[in-house]
Amino acid sequence: MVDVVEGGCHCGALRYRLSGALGDVAHCHCSICRRVSGGTLVTWVTLPFEAFQWLAGSPQRYMAPETCNRYFCGSCGAHVALVTTRSPDSIDVTVATLDHPERVPANRHIWVGSRLPWLQVDQGLPEEDEERL
Repeated sequence: MVDVVEGGCHCGALRYRLSGALGDVAHCHCSICRRVSGGTLVTWVTLPFEAFQWLAGSPQRYMAPETCNRYFCGSCGAHVALVTTRSPDSIDVTVATLDHPERVPANRHIWVGSRLPWLQVDQGLPEEDEERL
């Protein structure tokens, strides 16, 4: 899909670069993602950890749940990335913080058992009750 893309938080204090194919993109419906983002869902792109690079700033870190390190901007609060102990060799980055999120469409839904019943997004995509890694 895309070879190199960049992104960052709302205020610009954090900047990052992703390199490589961005093929695993999922809408997450879990209640934890909703709470930490303030949104109805979070769309993540997952890639190998070595394909991610911080370009500017130092993110703050928050554990939620105990298996996930979530990275956010200490100035504007934007939720940017997470690393989970379930898959420690990869990183998930919020698609909404990419400079061009429109270029990285989702290809599946995860944690659909927690989906808000009134939310209808990308209904033709495959769905997973939890998440297959």
